[in-house]
Amino acid sequence: MAQDEEQPAGQARQRIDKWLFFARLRKSRSLAAKSVEAGDVSVNGVSVRQPSHAVRPGDVIVLSLDRHDMVVKVLQPGVRRGPYEEARLLYSDMTPPPPSREERNLFAQATRERGAGRPTKRERRETDRLQAFPGDDED
Repeated sequence: MAQDEEQPAGQARQRIDKWLFFARLRKSRSLAAKSVEAGDVSVNGVSVRQPSHAVRPGDVIVLSLDRHDMVVKVLQPGVRRGPYEEARLLYSDMTPPPPSREERNLFAQATRERGAGRPTKRERRETDRLQAFPGDDED
């Protein structure tokens, strides 16, 4: 018998990379292992860097994705990588909803971070001045 089967259901443990793969939070187990090694995953507020770290029901996992962080609570270990409906039963999503556009003020909506988007006319002139060579003043 496997070690996971001998333990009671509340104490069943599973490797974090395997669980992330079974829960469909990562496309492959190797990508799950790489994200754990990169420090993109924390369990119960502690950053985890080993793909072999064991998770059990009740653990809270914070997974840093490209544009947001996902917070999930482990409900049970996975048995296989099944369809989405089956994988969704492995966790409960505790990710806070993003603030709506109405909650942000008009100034925050209209401004952009420096360096994002198209350059302003002033920024374009500064860039052209930097790229110009000393001998290219007149043709």
